[in-house]
Amino acid sequence: MNTEEIIQKCKQNHYSAQIEVYNSFKNLLFSASYRILNNREDAEDIVQDAFIHGFEKINQLNDDGNIGAWFRRIAINKSLDLIRKRKKVFWLEEKQELQQVEETNEVNFTGVSIDFIKNCINQLKEKYRIIVVLYMIEDYTHREIGEMLQINESTVRNQYKRGKDKLLLLLKNQ
Repeated sequence: MNTEEIIQKCKQNHYSAQIEVYNSFKNLLFSASYRILNNREDAEDIVQDAFIHGFEKINQLNDDGNIGAWFRRIAINKSLDLIRKRKKVFWLEEKQELQQVEETNEVNFTGVSIDFIKNCINQLKEKYRIIVVLYMIEDYTHREIGEMLQINESTVRNQYKRGKDKLLLLLKNQ
């Protein structure tokens, strides 16, 4: 089945199409949620909630839409909602834009393992880690992240810059 057929069958509530979507995207959703929440059980719960919510609202998706990206966005939003609900992150609102600074010294991390980098990302404060993950790994823009987190784009840029600097420091020192 192609994507349009799968979406149509999901809109018609066909169980086999829903299972196919679930099996195709469960790992993608789990990875995105886990990187944000840094908690396996919470990420698993979010994945289930995202699929339930997504299938309930599947009629909002265009037949030629990207179903994987759509479910991933739901999972990310639900992950951020959980963080807001628990009030674990307090975003620092700043009025000033960071000035663009040229980075003159490149860092070479040849031979550094992915697990080491993940460990360093997980050591960041949550407010930095979430923005670094959304920008660098999930590939959202500063504007999109600001909308998701309900904060100013300038705050996202500032938090990203600080988080990236702290991450580079962690990578250099370890």
